[in-house]
Amino acid sequence: MSCEDSCRRSFLRHSGCGLLTLALLGFSESAGALPVTTMEGTGTDTERRYPLPSADGVTIDRRAQIILVRHASHVYAMALACPHENAVVKWIAKDGRFQCSKHDSRYTPEGTYTSGHATRNLDRFPVRRELNEVVVTVDRVYRSDQSLPAWTSAGVAL
Repeated sequence: MSCEDSCRRSFLRHSGCGLLTLALLGFSESAGALPVTTMEGTGTDTERRYPLPSADGVTIDRRAQIILVRHASHVYAMALACPHENAVVKWIAKDGRFQCSKHDSRYTPEGTYTSGHATRNLDRFPVRRELNEVVVTVDRVYRSDQSLPAWTSAGVAL
């Protein structure tokens, strides 16, 4: 057996043990997963205010039916309802995506439709940043199938 074969086998054996150890410790599922919190925003019937998220994550305001997501240096506010039949969407942390609780339509953290019964992205609300807050305009919503430019721009770059 050559030194090259022996070194390769040793590397693969040690790498496999390291990956198995990470999996057993639970790092494989949580790596890159966005944490989920619940919070009730403040404000009026037309605007809801939330603290600017300090790190990537998903915040759900069940009362206002809003999902606030900080991901990849942007903040988005989306409707908590799937556009297919208005069933609630849930965050699947291990897969890093949203999923409809009724028909399993799937969406990226930014609300982009990837598969399932739905035919469009999650609806987005207009958002703006004011100091250390995110202000969501809740009396207006952008649908990707009706106004893709408005839907695309409905986010705050950080």
